Amino acid sequence: MVSDDKSRSVIYEQFKKVAEKSPAQTAIVEDKRTLTYRELDQRIQMIEKKFPNVETPRADGAKGICIGIVADHGIDQIASIFAVLKTGAAYVPAEPDFPEERIRFMMKESSVSFIITQRKYQDKLQGFPLLFLEEVTEKIPSCLSAEKMAADAAAEILSAQGDDAGTGRAALPDSLAYILYTSGSTGVPKGVCVTNANVCHYVRAFQHEFHPAAGDVMLQYSVCSFDIFVEEVFTTLLSGAALAIPGGAARADIQSLMDFVREKKVTIISGFPYLLMEMNELEAIPSSLRLLISGGDILRESYVNHLLPQVMVYNTYGPSETTVCCSYFRCNGQKALEDGTYPIGNAVPGSQIEILDDNLNPVPDGSTGEICILGDGVSNGYLDKSKNKMFATSADGRPLYRSGDLGYLLPDGNLAFLHRRDSQVMILGKRVEPEEVENVLCDCDEVQTAVVRPFTDEHGLSYLTAYVVPESTKFVLSEVKKKLSRYLTSFMIPEFFVIMDHIPLTPNGKPDLDSLPVVLKEGA
Repeated sequence: MVSDDKSRSVIYEQFKKVAEKSPAQTAIVEDKRTLTYRELDQRIQMIEKKFPNVETPRADGAKGICIGIVADHGIDQIASIFAVLKTGAAYVPAEPDFPEERIRFMMKESSVSFIITQRKYQDKLQGFPLLFLEEVTEKIPSCLSAEKMAADAAAEILSAQGDDAGTGRAALPDSLAYILYTSGSTGVPKGVCVTNANVCHYVRAFQHEFHPAAGDVMLQYSVCSFDIFVEEVFTTLLSGAALAIPGGAARADIQSLMDFVREKKVTIISGFPYLLMEMNELEAIPSSLRLLISGGDILRESYVNHLLPQVMVYNTYGPSETTVCCSYFRCNGQKALEDGTYPIGNAVPGSQIEILDDNLNPVPDGSTGEICILGDGVSNGYLDKSKNKMFATSADGRPLYRSGDLGYLLPDGNLAFLHRRDSQVMILGKRVEPEEVENVLCDCDEVQTAVVRPFTDEHGLSYLTAYVVPESTKFVLSEVKKKLSRYLTSFMIPEFFVIMDHIPLTPNGKPDLDSLPVVLKEGA
């Protein structure tokens, strides 16, 4: 439903067109509440009406406004995001349970004018101007069913808004839509600046491949600080589909989540491969599901082998710096690579992917090089411009992002991801890629999943530790090591193996390496 006219690539304006075309269509579903597009738009305008009239220069000196959002997942969080975008400002999201100092750093660096939040989180946000959602929404009629809001209540809201019907004209395609903070290698998070045009490009790419429409229901499961959240929210609400947001009880375990999916007739789930792995262990998945999208980490065949006969499964790839995903690969009917992982596929419409050497020259087909992304998804870089060394310009003048990931072109034209170029360690004077060892280990029948981490001993020499979730209680280490020795040289086999009930994950859904126990080794 989004126009291909890039000159109109403004998020709220595209949402407004959907709301005007299908006002009674369901937009958001919670455990006990449902909102139509008309009701959601009215809520957006009510929240925006309470914004203080402030203008604060951004930290990089550019003219613009940033507004923080620290709130529970739900209708008001989504409405707040769109209210920010409607004004032409950029939102800066943070989960309420993030460490206090991390939230403060994000909000301070982005020079937020104020933070939209709930009263229960005010102690974590001291020193910032706050707009409490309880004060904004207390006059909004309750929406406990899918029925339309009563005409008199709707008229009251519109009257309270005055003449400001709002079309999103305050924003331009090049206006920032959000600043998303990713982990930095120095330990300081980096704020990625993504524009309205970047997001609308990705919505068009998603629509081209997956065709979301009225009748589709997307699960909103990801934390707000990760790209998957952007995919869940904007590809849904700019396409006339519905967003289903589970409460805490539904998030408690995989079975509770699937009960919610079944009850709300969810058709699309986008998540990390570890979520798909949990679903893969179930006897059956809800019949309403038509599409599962994996992103954010390597997808292994063993994670989805039982899902493939039941539903369409995609592997996707893309750094936050290039707006959600830049490539798709449909796994159904395809073979995994020799290491048990799936390719990352081909570039989405509007993006290009090239495999380049250190001098940004193309490598021969089939040769390993750095995965570099060009096109409409390449963001404005980091808020701290001093960190923009991975953003470059191609020989023909196009913006380019060097991902730092290594890959190669397969004979069939698909792209294969190998590993980060900076992940090598030296063991006994030989180069070792922990991810290669991890791939071989995960390909063993006795292993459900595993993570391999490098450490250094007292003399600074590297060694590997494997953290293994066994497939069953009959795990025999000697048998696993025997299988590893068929593919790995002896110095590549981890010195230590730790049995785990599960691999701990970060809020972003990736393995939480800092939470894994450290096995110390004396220097030889």
